[in-house]
Amino acid sequence: MVLFLGGLLVLVVLSQALGFQQHPEDTSVAEEWVLLHVVQGHIGAGNYSYLRLNHEGRIILHMQSLKGDADLYISDKTLRPNFDTYKLQSTTCGQDVVVVPGDFVRPVGIGIYGHPSYMESEFEMKVFYDQTALTTDEIEKNSYSSDETPGQSQHTQGPEEVMDEEESILWTILIGILKIILEILF
Repeated sequence: MVLFLGGLLVLVVLSQALGFQQHPEDTSVAEEWVLLHVVQGHIGAGNYSYLRLNHEGRIILHMQSLKGDADLYISDKTLRPNFDTYKLQSTTCGQDVVVVPGDFVRPVGIGIYGHPSYMESEFEMKVFYDQTALTTDEIEKNSYSSDETPGQSQHTQGPEEVMDEEESILWTILIGILKIILEILF
């Protein structure tokens, strides 16, 4: 009976994992985003590869680990960010997404790290420019209440934004667990 229930659990997990592979979660790209570059590369275990971002404005970095696990570290203070010196990061298994704000000082340093769990990681990173960011930034700079000074804005996350962020983290953790289970089984 226990063996049957264990097999059934594995079957459910596998069917869920196959469903995730058919419908990856963060693959949608907004129509307002303009593709600037596509960067492909390989990185050895425990090593960094560095890129420099000179484009102004709000930039979205979509990096997919095609083999292994590559992670992103971003900084506007150093051109060689790592897991000790960074401002933004994405260290998921699979797809990593980082939004570089328009107010980051250029050039922005991008560090791509090859996770030591894999001898080599292969990645593809798409660099997008968000055309809507200019109007959003102008609105934020020009809108202020009587107790604020011009150029300052107060932004609080609405309940929908918080829920989306929590849901995304939950899915990332769940997919990571499923990948580990699949690696153990196969």
